[in-house]
Amino acid sequence: MLEIEVKVRQEDLGAVRARLLDMGAVILQERHLEENTLYDLRGRDLSRRREALRLRTRGRKGELTFKGPPQKSRRFKIRREFETEVRKPKQAAKILTALGFVPVFSYAKHRAVLKLDRVRICLDETAGGNYLEFEGERNRITALAKKLGISTRAMIKKSYIELLTKS
Repeated sequence: MLEIEVKVRQEDLGAVRARLLDMGAVILQERHLEENTLYDLRGRDLSRRREALRLRTRGRKGELTFKGPPQKSRRFKIRREFETEVRKPKQAAKILTALGFVPVFSYAKHRAVLKLDRVRICLDETAGGNYLEFEGERNRITALAKKLGISTRAMIKKSYIELLTKS
């Protein structure tokens, strides 16, 4: 699957959430805690290739995600992405370690997920600030951002590892 996304720094997530709901957004997931760990091989092979392997835990369940290198795009972060549900994240972490992967970066965030106009909108609270994350087709993301009064210049292509290690 091809993932197309951007982030926007946003201090008041509550106001944006209310606005999105007024516009007809549907709540997919209420606010919850997510713990994310990025894995790499000891030689940092994935990092060198600009790929990522992430184990995300939410409660007792999780997701394992591989992200390919970003494609060239001025405004959007575009990557191949493969994701699968994990019923036992602690066991998945042990499997990754047994295969030679090591945890290289961990971070937590509170996230709520909404959907409007076929765009998935995440309201993320991180140690480095609050962000909106839009995922969907480029034209739909741009149109929704415009409806929210968000300039394309405010759009950020960086990943959370880039944002949280630079803040």
